[in-house]
Amino acid sequence: MSIYIDLRDAPPNRQPFCEGGKECHFTEGAVMIAFAMHLLEQGALSVEIHPDGEHGKRHDVKASLAAHGFKHTSGHGTTKYAGIYSRGEQRVLVTIKPGVGDVVARVGEQKIVAECKGRGHKQPSCGTAIEVATRFVGLLMARPLNGERQIAVVPATMSARTVANRMLPRARAAKIEVALVGEKGEVEYLALPG
Repeated sequence: MSIYIDLRDAPPNRQPFCEGGKECHFTEGAVMIAFAMHLLEQGALSVEIHPDGEHGKRHDVKASLAAHGFKHTSGHGTTKYAGIYSRGEQRVLVTIKPGVGDVVARVGEQKIVAECKGRGHKQPSCGTAIEVATRFVGLLMARPLNGERQIAVVPATMSARTVANRMLPRARAAKIEVALVGEKGEVEYLALPG
């Protein structure tokens, strides 16, 4: 099992479809951490993650960062998992700061702002995927570009891939990239066909 997947008891109506009565959740907080690790692999020295309080309740931010070798070196505010995490020269800053993007980093001279979305159990409906896709693309479209690279990031599910591919031409016209994150943290950027 991946450090990004949280196992939870399934509600009674979904237990027959789950192994051992447990559902696999790839939460928004986990997607943020997976994408932050990807940006560090791409050359960022520092990454900011801005979960809201609910994201920290649904996924153990501190444990996921520790699994990647990051130590919580200083706290920030009253939220136990907020603060600075260090691994050699690399830093991850976790703050509860709305409106700046879920994951923010600089790779070389390029600022990157990502909006992330997670998924609940393994069988999200197509309606959920459409709702998710329109919400995260809409959040990025509401931001001024300011020369930054804007990326919408969602878990790599079949329904998310279908909806994202359908939205991709319009998202690209708005200078928004779409990335899918696998359960082990692998990142795939969707490309326009042709």
